[in-house]
This record gives sequence, structure tokens and C-alpha cells, in this order.
Amino acid sequence: MTGTKNQTNQMTDRGMLITILTLAWPTMLEQLMQTAVQYIDTAMVGSLGTQATAAVGSTGTVNWLIGSTISAVGVGFLSYIAKAFGADDQAAAKRAAAQAVLLTGVLGVFFTVLTVSLSGMIPVWMQVDAGIQEMASLYFLILYLPMLPRTASIIFGTVLRSAGDTKTPMKIGLLVNLINVALNFLMIYPSRQVVVFSGHFTIWGAGLGVIGAAIASAIAFAIGGICITCVLWKHRVISPKGQRFSPNMQILKPCMKVAFPNMLQRFGTSLGYVAFAAMINSLGEVSTAAHTIANTVESAFYIPGYGMQTAAATLAGNAYGAHDGKRMKKLASIFIPLELVLMTGSGACLFFAAPALMRLFSVHEAVIALGTTVLRMVAVSEPFYGFSIIIEGFMMGVGKTKAPFVYNMVGMWLVRIAGTLICTQFLGLGLVSAWACMIVHNLLLFVLFLICYLQGVWNPLNVCQSRQ
Repeated sequence: MTGTKNQTNQMTDRGMLITILTLAWPTMLEQLMQTAVQYIDTAMVGSLGTQATAAVGSTGTVNWLIGSTISAVGVGFLSYIAKAFGADDQAAAKRAAAQAVLLTGVLGVFFTVLTVSLSGMIPVWMQVDAGIQEMASLYFLILYLPMLPRTASIIFGTVLRSAGDTKTPMKIGLLVNLINVALNFLMIYPSRQVVVFSGHFTIWGAGLGVIGAAIASAIAFAIGGICITCVLWKHRVISPKGQRFSPNMQILKPCMKVAFPNMLQRFGTSLGYVAFAAMINSLGEVSTAAHTIANTVESAFYIPGYGMQTAAATLAGNAYGAHDGKRMKKLASIFIPLELVLMTGSGACLFFAAPALMRLFSVHEAVIALGTTVLRMVAVSEPFYGFSIIIEGFMMGVGKTKAPFVYNMVGMWLVRIAGTLICTQFLGLGLVSAWACMIVHNLLLFVLFLICYLQGVWNPLNVCQSRQ
């Protein structure tokens, strides 16, 4: 009997692991493709010089601010829809998808008006060097003209993932990335001669430089938004077709209850990134370029963490909707070791590959040396940050977003921003000190989420079962 029971548990663990990986790998691949395009974009723009790299990167944190605020709305729908599927209530999931369409339209229009109207001021607020402010402003304006389809890509992609479909957003993301790279090749560089198998060919190019990169991205974003909207509308499981699109407070209220703290968290964190980048921009072109490139490089090594977080949120929401506390605990026992192994490997690769990766995007030795130093510093903290990402994913899935909001605000503003302000603006220290403050922030998050995990705060079913 004991052997049979152990065998059954092993099969259960194996089946759960397969489910986790099935959900996670398309998200990881999608993020990998996005990061690859960021690498290519940065390399292409970097070939135009340090000023071009700084102009593109100087407003990048504002992109995080807007994108993460919209993503928070998606988290509210993810929690609601994942619970609905866990409770086997597909009708409720479809009604929620219709409400997601409604909010996508509202947010898309709002952020279009906001970003277009503020495009001239944002580089000034970000303390961008006066010589590149006009270039940075125009780049930002073009990039945010297709804000409605960009909003659709973010929210509808989350809706599809919450229904267990992670492959469709991956495929559309791949299409968007391919379009972006192809158009970059044509829009950034002027017409030129290429040699293929001893044959000479003329490749047309617009020669628009940084502005060409913005146009390429804008077109790709627009196509991606249209594609994912069509897919959601025709989706066999989660299509909102036939549902009412007027506000439904029975759905919006619980979604916003989850989304609002997450929105405040992401908004506050991203605003912190803006303040962080503004202080780094004030250190000069070399620091700005090294920071921009290092951020791009580093993003690839967070892919295992955030890919697994999406799967954790979806499966935790399913378990919570089914009131299955045993499954919730089993998920944690599989996710956490798997995440730690992945992020330890990721950190080791980043540490040893840092110089070569920096050289992909810059030929300036000062930029390469500075970027290598900060990347090797942050590589050591990767496993600790990975743990935080997974526990936060569980909490998003079950709708507990208030505690992560508090943890992230304390870490961002009292550690990273205050520390960077003191180090760079008062003590006269450079980029290394700013990234050291960022690492301390990540370690603080690890400690707070570890306490949260050990106390069982992450799992509402513990509370429910203890009361019975």
C-alpha cells in the first residue's frame, strides 16, 4: 500500500510538473523573443553612437511605468478568470473577458492622449542631456501613437494566459518581433550595397536612425494588437462574443480590488524606476549608456523567473477557485525549488557572460567596463529575487496583492531611491553605487516574501482550513 501511495504521489508530482512547464515555456519563449528584439534594437541603435543609445534608453523607464500600470489591470482579470476556471464556471470567465475589452478601450484612449500630450516634456523631466532632448521626445511620441493596440496586447494576452492559453500570445509576440526587426533593418539604415554569394544587391533603407526605430516598433505594436484582438474574439474557450460590454460591477469590483493594489505597486515601482533613471542620466552619457545596455542585458536573465510567475499565478488561481489546499501546497513545493535552480543557473551565466554581452551593444571600453561591473554585481542576487517573484505570483493568482504592494514600495522608495539619491547626488558616487542600492532592494524583497511564505500569508486556504 505504501509503495502504491508513493507511486501515486510521484505521478501526481510528475503530472503537476508537466502542467507547470507546459504553461511556463511559451511565456518564457515569448519573453525571450522580446528580449532578443531588445538586444537587436539596442545593437542597431548603438551602432549610431552613444547619443542615439542614450536618446532611446533615457525614456525607457516611462515605458515600464505605463506598461506595468496596464499590466496591473490584467492581473485583476487573471485572478478572476483563473478562479472561475478552477470553479468550472466558464460563463463567468467569458463575462470577465468582455469587461476586459471594455477596460482596454478606456485605458487605450486615455494613455494615448496622455503620452502624446506629454511627449515634449518627458525628456526634460528625465534630465536628458539638452543635445538629445528633441530626438528623445520625437522617439517617444511615435512609439506611443499606437497605444490602443499596445493596451490590447497586454490585457488580452493576460486574459488568454489566465485561461491556460500561453501559446497564442507567444506566437503573436514572435510575429511582432519579426516585423519589428525587419522594419528596423529598413527604417534605421540608409540604402546600401550587400554581397550575397558574390552577388551585389542594393537594399533600400529610409536612413531615419532613431526615428526609424520608433516607426518600426510602432507599426509592429499596432499589428500585434490587432492580431491578438481577433484571436481573443474567435477563441473557443474565452471569447467575449455575445457578452454585454456595458460595465458589470459584479465582475469589475473584484477585479479592481485585486488590480488596484497591484496597479499602485507597479505605478509606484515604475515611478521609482523613472526617478532612478533620472538620477543616473544626470551622471553623464557613459553612465546612461552603460545603464541602458546593462538593463537590456539583464532583462534576458529574469525570463525564467517571470515565465514561471505567470504559471504560478494561473495555477494558484485554479487551486483557489477549486478550494484545493493540498494542490496549492503541492504547487509551492514544486515551483520554489524549480525557480531557485533556474535563477541560480541564470545568474551564473550572466556573471560569466557579462563582458561579451556588453560588447554586443557598445564599442566604447568605458561603457563596457562599467556595464560589466554592475551586471556581475546583480547576477549574485538572481536566485533571491527569483524566490520573491514566485511567491508574488501565487499571491496575484489568489488575489492577495496588498502585501506585495507594501513590500515593493518600501524596498523601492526607502532603499533604492533614497539610497541612490544619497550616493549619487550627495556623496558624488557613480553608477556602481546606484546598482548596489538596487541589489539591497532585491534582497529586502527576498526577506519579506520569505517571512510571508513561512507565515502562510500567501495561501488563503490555510486560513479557511484552520477555521473549519
